[in-house]
Amino acid sequence: MQTISDKKHTVFSVTEVTQDIKVILEANFEGLWVEGEISNLRSPSSGHFYFTLKDNNAQLPAVLFRGSAMAVKCRLHDGLKVLVFGGIDVYEKQGKYQLLVRKIEPKGLGDLQLAFEQLKKKLFAEGLFDEDRKKKLPLLPERIGIVTSPTGAAIRDILNIIERRFSNSNIIINPVRVQGEGAAQEIAEAVDEFNRMGEVDVIIVTRGGGSIEDLWCFNEEAVARAIYRSRIPVVSAVGHEIDYTISDFVADLRCPTPSAAAELVIGKKSEMIDSITGMRDALNYMIENTIQEYINRLRLAQENRVFKDPGSLIRDYQQDVDAYTETLIAAMGYLVEGKGKDVRSLIGRLEALSPLGVLHRGYSVTTLAGHVVRDSARLKKGELVTTRVSQGSFRSQVVDVERDGA
Repeated sequence: MQTISDKKHTVFSVTEVTQDIKVILEANFEGLWVEGEISNLRSPSSGHFYFTLKDNNAQLPAVLFRGSAMAVKCRLHDGLKVLVFGGIDVYEKQGKYQLLVRKIEPKGLGDLQLAFEQLKKKLFAEGLFDEDRKKKLPLLPERIGIVTSPTGAAIRDILNIIERRFSNSNIIINPVRVQGEGAAQEIAEAVDEFNRMGEVDVIIVTRGGGSIEDLWCFNEEAVARAIYRSRIPVVSAVGHEIDYTISDFVADLRCPTPSAAAELVIGKKSEMIDSITGMRDALNYMIENTIQEYINRLRLAQENRVFKDPGSLIRDYQQDVDAYTETLIAAMGYLVEGKGKDVRSLIGRLEALSPLGVLHRGYSVTTLAGHVVRDSARLKKGELVTTRVSQGSFRSQVVDVERDGA
């Protein structure tokens, strides 16, 4: 193919020029690692990501198509510093060159570790780790559901321990892949299936140890949400004691190893028998003591005078009533007598102050036309006045009027 440089005096169309540029750029800028910061990130419904990769002096448009984006573990956002692998591509319709991204990693922090921290922060904010929503494990589960690989070391350890501790336990295994692509979806579906069946009392989600990549399916959001919505208590036992996954934080109980999960989910049969025997003996002792206490109380009651001669108690009460009655009557007599004296004294004082009392002592009251005469100057000769004495009254005519000092 001839390029523009071979035809300096020929007139080219826009398409021809763009196609020549595309060939040159794509051939010479393939398999690049580019470091920069994401800005102007867009993600339409197609699932593709469009953004600008920039540093202090320049900008480079970039596109991450859906197929490649599915392999990216971390959440992309503006301001994230990344290492990007891809090649230069020319979008002919717009005459724009861009970086066609095939792989992207956060700079400074591992891709998986960053994804872990981002999802942990998100689910924590939504309340999936809250302690008050975690369910208690049954004391003695009749059936135990296990979500794990049927060929791994984890299931062998669990079965061996349960066989030693409680040999007649019922185990239901829901086999899944515990690493690799699609494993997270299988684990989530297995937890949901146990809930739909409703035939187990507790679920153990488990696998043995491994690298963060090996354990990654237990850090997927699908698994976390399946455990969260489970109505059956879920125990997470993933990896070794030092390993922590998102499923550990969401589960109702986290165990450091699969073996520890088996020991915590079901106790030793011998220990349970000893415990039940001890409780039975304690209960029998309490029952015997209670019965003996009531026997003693009944014997004391039988010996009491009330039960031997009930009539004596009634007679005692009758005598008490008579005594109380006499005391009450005497008290009432003293009270009435005392109050009578007080009343008579008050009557005497009232009589002494009464106008009639004054009349009884020889005084009289004279009235003129119904008004008491207090001053002789008000009287005139010939007027008729009425005089009230202690016993009755009489009328008289004024013959003469005398005044004090006259």
